[in-house]
Amino acid sequence: MRTSRKLTVALACPEDIWPHPDWPAPDDPYVGRVVPLGGAADVVILYLDDPAAAVRELPAADIPAIVISPCRDTEAIVEVFRGGAGYLVEGDYCTCMLSSAVVGATVGHTYLSPAACAALREGARRLPTGGEALERLRELLSPRERQIMELLSTGLGAQEIGLRLRLSEKTVRNNLSNIYAKLDARGSTDAVLRWLGAAPVLRA
Repeated sequence: MRTSRKLTVALACPEDIWPHPDWPAPDDPYVGRVVPLGGAADVVILYLDDPAAAVRELPAADIPAIVISPCRDTEAIVEVFRGGAGYLVEGDYCTCMLSSAVVGATVGHTYLSPAACAALREGARRLPTGGEALERLRELLSPRERQIMELLSTGLGAQEIGLRLRLSEKTVRNNLSNIYAKLDARGSTDAVLRWLGAAPVLRA
């Protein structure tokens, strides 16, 4: 997916500790510039040691957010994800992934780095699942839709899912729209939580 204009990112982090001073690169196809928090932006990045603070600091405005933190605590990551923000574990991503996370956030995708994905799945395993109700919910999806949900729940976006399954990005997005309707999900975050059994199953 290419955007018609390059995106602006608002960054909130303690002074002089942002690890990517040269990001975005001049040839970054998606992200144009980084501004201090408070400026007009398409996406907010919160770089914090304590991800619990991220939930409190998420902007009141309807701007998608991404949290970057060294914290790998399962409960903290699940809480941030439930709040609708993406989560990248420090040292567990590259600047290309960061740009992808920014683009994904603008279209409602909650991007997770691999370690954050593992923590989310671990958190879901610890919670009581919906049992038979959860299985019935999953059975509402076609085999292709189940494949897409498995990949979505590992943190991949529509473009990456399309590459894995050899589908167009548009086809993946159409499937996701159908999945959200079937799972009674408001978007990708809600759908993943339902798919993993980490959110209430609404259908009997």
